[in-house]
Amino acid sequence: MTDGSAFKAPWATSLLVMTSVGCIILLVVPLISFTTRPPRDFTGQVLTTVLPLLILFAALFYSVRGYLLTSSTLYIQRLGWSSKIELVDIINAEIDPQAMEKSIRLWGNGGLFSFTGNFRNRKLGFYQAYATDPRRAVILRFPQRIIVLTPDNPEHFVSEVLNRHSG
Repeated sequence: MTDGSAFKAPWATSLLVMTSVGCIILLVVPLISFTTRPPRDFTGQVLTTVLPLLILFAALFYSVRGYLLTSSTLYIQRLGWSSKIELVDIINAEIDPQAMEKSIRLWGNGGLFSFTGNFRNRKLGFYQAYATDPRRAVILRFPQRIIVLTPDNPEHFVSEVLNRHSG
């Protein structure tokens, strides 16, 4: 993938705060549960010890670390893997710092390491987000879906997308 342009996914202060608080809660709950629950309460022990740790690691595994834009594909870089989005049918790319405002999360992660999943608001309707700083939002419009990303340099990202797919 030598023809690619890499973009970082910087964190907004709100994401840093939510992730910090979420991690503290998801680590303290198992610790308290493990030290205070009677050993014979196996189901309660599992729910309050294992479940919070699974949530923490799943969110970390699906977090957004950056974006790699090639001639026809966008890779959402995760922790050790990437999500692939083909750009062949892209209609438009635009910057909109208010794109994610007043959104309702339908399915996904609303602030533990990233904002990812399916969302809805009046401005965009239904959309998928792979975001870390909503103020850097870039909207990618396709015939059947809308995707919101938050690269470190939205202007350069949009310029690259439009230059690669003009015509």
